Amino acid sequence: MGIDRKTFLKEVSMLAGATMISSDILAGLGAQKKNSFQLGFVTYLWGKDWDLPTIIKNLTHTNIDGVELRVEHAHGVMPELGVSQRQDVKKMFAASPVKLIGLGTNQQYDYPDQEKLKASIERTKEFIRLSADVGGTGVKVKPNALHKDVPVEKTLAQIGAALNELAKYAADYGQQLRLEVHGEQTQELPNIKKIMEYADHPNAKICWNCNAQDLNGQGFQYNFDLVKQYFGDTIHVRELDRTDYPYKELISNLGKMNYKGWVLLECHTNPEDKVKSMAEQRKVFDSMI
Repeated sequence: MGIDRKTFLKEVSMLAGATMISSDILAGLGAQKKNSFQLGFVTYLWGKDWDLPTIIKNLTHTNIDGVELRVEHAHGVMPELGVSQRQDVKKMFAASPVKLIGLGTNQQYDYPDQEKLKASIERTKEFIRLSADVGGTGVKVKPNALHKDVPVEKTLAQIGAALNELAKYAADYGQQLRLEVHGEQTQELPNIKKIMEYADHPNAKICWNCNAQDLNGQGFQYNFDLVKQYFGDTIHVRELDRTDYPYKELISNLGKMNYKGWVLLECHTNPEDKVKSMAEQRKVFDSMI
C-alpha cells in the first residue's frame, strides 16, 4: 500500500509487457482463433423430398445451422407463392434456430438464343424477389456451358454481363447473387475468373463447388487463390470425410482468409438414414475446424 508512483508505473509496465509476450508465445505455439464460418445444408438430394417443417426439424436435430433451399423440390418455395404464403415461410424460419440462407436455382446465362437468355434473367429476378420476401439472403445461379458454334470469350462475356445486371438488381433487395462453379467447361476456374471480371459488380459472388476440376492445371491451391477474392456467403461441399477431394486444405484456406460464410453440405450419396448421416457430417465438420 506504501508503493510510490514511479514503482507502481514500472511494475504495471512490466506486467503489460509480460501479457503481450505471453500472447505472442501462445500464438507461436499454434493457438488458434475460432473460425467464423458455419455448417449448413443444401436440399439438393438429401432433402429433396422433405417439406419445410421436416427440413427444420432434421436440421435442428443434427445441429446444422442453416439451409439453402433448392427450388423445384418438395418444399415448394417458388415464385408462384402468394404474399401470405411467403410470409408464412419467413415466419417459420424466424421461429426456428435454422437460418434460411437463400434459394438454389438452375437459372443460367450461356444461351446463344437471346430470348432464352432474357427469359432466364427475368426468372432470376423473380427468385430474387422471392428470396427477399421469405427471409433469404441470396440466390444461387449457374454459368452453365460453352457452345461449339460460339467463341468461348463471347459466352463468358455474356454470362458476366447477365451477372452484372442481376447483381445490381439483387442489391436493391438486399440479396447476394451467387454463381455456382458449375458446368462441364464453365466450372474450370480460369473461365470462372474471366466471367467474374466481366461481371464486375461487388454483389456478384461465386459459390465454390468442390469439383474435381479444382485440381486441374497447377492444382488446388493455385485455383483456389485464383478466385478466392470473389467468394460469396456460400460454399458447397460433398461428404467432408471423402478422400477424393482435399477438404482439409479447403477448410484450412477458409480459416486463413477469415471466411465468414456458410459451408453447405450438398451430399451426392444416398444413405438409407439421411438424418444419421447429417449428424455424422456435423461431427466431421467440428473435428476439422
